[in-house]
Amino acid sequence: MKASVYLGPERVELRDIAEPKPGDDEVLIKVARAGLCGTDLHVYQGHMDQRVQIPLVMGHEMCGEIVGVPKDAEFKVGDRVVVEPTVACGACAACRRGHRHICQNLDFLGIDSAGAFQAFWNAPLDRLHRVPDALDDDAGALIEPLAVAVHDVRRAKVELGDRAVVIGGGPIGILIAMAARLDGAEVVISEVNPFRLAKARALGFEVVNPLETDLLAYTEDWTGGAGADLVFEVSGSAPGAKIMTELARVRGTIVLVGVHAEPPPVDLQRFFWRELHLVGCRVYEPIDFERAIRLAASGAVDVKALITDTLPLDDAAKGFEQMVAGGEVMKVLLDCQA
Repeated sequence: MKASVYLGPERVELRDIAEPKPGDDEVLIKVARAGLCGTDLHVYQGHMDQRVQIPLVMGHEMCGEIVGVPKDAEFKVGDRVVVEPTVACGACAACRRGHRHICQNLDFLGIDSAGAFQAFWNAPLDRLHRVPDALDDDAGALIEPLAVAVHDVRRAKVELGDRAVVIGGGPIGILIAMAARLDGAEVVISEVNPFRLAKARALGFEVVNPLETDLLAYTEDWTGGAGADLVFEVSGSAPGAKIMTELARVRGTIVLVGVHAEPPPVDLQRFFWRELHLVGCRVYEPIDFERAIRLAASGAVDVKALITDTLPLDDAAKGFEQMVAGGEVMKVLLDCQA
């Protein structure tokens, strides 16, 4: 069968590999669609070579159909599913406290073990979520990033009328904005990429390009000088980390979503004087996946609006090249059966 295999920095090739055989606690999934995300890009660029085992089949944003199940499983052949790609050890301190998604020995499928960039994929039974017929494969492949956003917004404890600034208007940033708006927040998105600014504006959001407009002055004017109730730092950039404390009101909440390659300077004096709250957010929990499925299936969140290209599996390298180039790209999907 076909698989897109990572072989080293900026080397992804289509390979013919053996179809996997599911274990007693696994199902075999015919992968319909898989999405390329920022984490996959980090792997592709070689930034995670100390963690991953090469060769590696990446991919954790996906939707597919079960074609093989063990005896007495609650799932059946023909079920359409998405996979929550976090496999916990169940024994560490985090797991014992019920925080399995931040397990200290986490196996993240598609990074620490084989992922979805292949025609057929084995996945653990306890990591599956059924998707309804109302959710097509394209939308299904975006459930995982939507679950990230749902988790971030849940952790933020959004209240009706909150004013939120989202720093970074990529796929996760826009999905956070969508989820926060549903929970009653007024949202402004800060982004420098013109295409992403236009996409966010088309989805009904107020947008600011901080290279053209002073974001702090804008936020102070928007909030009557108080500052934002919520600030989501999604950019993973040093400028984002710097301004996040300046934007938040007294006792405001800063939600850290973006992954920073190097620890950035953070204004701790501001935390002291304003009694700010800092909330770290990492991936998701099962309830976030279930809500993401409901939101996408009902049309409350239009996840397909973020799709900018769908490529056959053997063009995965082209998808990564699009992401590296930037410009008019948001979410690239792979058709794993093409």
